[in-house]
Amino acid sequence: MEKDIFSSLSPLDHRYYLSYQELFDELAEYFSENALIKTELQVEAALTRVLARRGLCSKQICSEVDEACRSIHPSEVYKEEEKTKHNIRALVNCIQRRVSDEAKPFVHFTSTSMDIVDTANALRFLSATKQVVLPKAQTLLRTLIQIARREKDTLQMGRTHGQHAVPITFGFAMAEYISRLGGRIKQIEAAAENLRGKLAGAVGAYNAGSLFFTDPEVFEGEVLAELGINPSPYSNQIVEPEFLVDYLHAIVSAYGVLANLADDFRHLQRTEISEIGEEFVSTQVGSSTMPHKRNPWNFEHVKSMWKAFMPRMITVYMDQISEHQRDLSNSASARFNPELVISFTAAVERMNRVLSRLKVDKGGMKKNVELTQEYVIAEPLYILLAFHGHPDAHEAVRRLTLKSQETGESVRQLITSHRDQVDAEILTYLDKLSPHHWRVLNNPQAYLGFSAQKTEAICDRWEKYLNEKGNGENV
Repeated sequence: MEKDIFSSLSPLDHRYYLSYQELFDELAEYFSENALIKTELQVEAALTRVLARRGLCSKQICSEVDEACRSIHPSEVYKEEEKTKHNIRALVNCIQRRVSDEAKPFVHFTSTSMDIVDTANALRFLSATKQVVLPKAQTLLRTLIQIARREKDTLQMGRTHGQHAVPITFGFAMAEYISRLGGRIKQIEAAAENLRGKLAGAVGAYNAGSLFFTDPEVFEGEVLAELGINPSPYSNQIVEPEFLVDYLHAIVSAYGVLANLADDFRHLQRTEISEIGEEFVSTQVGSSTMPHKRNPWNFEHVKSMWKAFMPRMITVYMDQISEHQRDLSNSASARFNPELVISFTAAVERMNRVLSRLKVDKGGMKKNVELTQEYVIAEPLYILLAFHGHPDAHEAVRRLTLKSQETGESVRQLITSHRDQVDAEILTYLDKLSPHHWRVLNNPQAYLGFSAQKTEAICDRWEKYLNEKGNGENV
């Protein structure tokens, strides 16, 4: 009988599964309990293959073990674990139950539980990253590039400390997140490729392996090469934990970039700012009591999910500590690590879906620039006066802005048509300004620096990366 997903305990398994069923099914290929046990069985089979290649067991035994590993269902392992109270011993028992007496001794031969567990975890995190996480993240990066190129000349007011600063373009604002997310994607890729496995035995010193091999480290490398991963440079009973810590840190720090982007875009949808908007479908409801509401709920969701999962990184750091050659204090906590990757990937998918249909209100952006554009020239004016030798240009312009507030005349009006209200000292330096500089002072909306050019440069850099990765089409 099919399980009712609404009886599941985790929101990932009911509420968010329904929103992203296809994605969650993809990730289940790597992070479900089915996938974990399947991957552990892959490690056991790889071990026997190398034993056969080295002549310690026959090819027939290798085939028996391989066939057994392909036929075991996780429910069988769980049932066996009820007796053994040990998950990997249960796994081994299930394999041995399916093979001949001649083959049984070579199941799990010279290995310890964490050889299988740590190697399987490295393999499934690496595979999920290559097959699902990175392609999704690269697609989001492509979407950001499309928006930035489209909006590279769209005037927007830059803001610092929540206050109007000087103009930029909306494309330039997007370029920030292209650069930050792109850097994090590369970090995720590198950290995933650097995940390690082991086949070094109970305390990592190859005690059991040394009984049969003069080169147990080479043997370890051969088994792991069957799975496409490298051995940890040093192991006790477990792989050096820093490899997984680095990977999960890369995931969580990338999640932080998404949360920052989501928070910025949530604020840009405030009624009093109103520069962008999420697309609303005809049946969508923003409030249960206020029919007119259109809430930025998708961006709020991403930030909320980040708040729920980011703190789990603290537990990952705590799991770096394991007494002597190993204790069991990470046994339960580490089982939740995949949820960091699942949640992040779901946030990537949501952001891509929403940003692909983002509404940009260019008129609203221009209107907001016009609110304070007359004060924008305070910065170029101060810098130009300083360039021409004014000994305290910043203070002089600051006083000029105060006079503007007192008189109701803009700074630009004061230095052009109401010069009688300006200190004579400033006028001396104003007369030194070139026509080009006066054009800047007379057109605050053109004071954009290299916003468009920098946007293009950032887009070019990351478009090149996407093309190299085969994910740059239609950028």
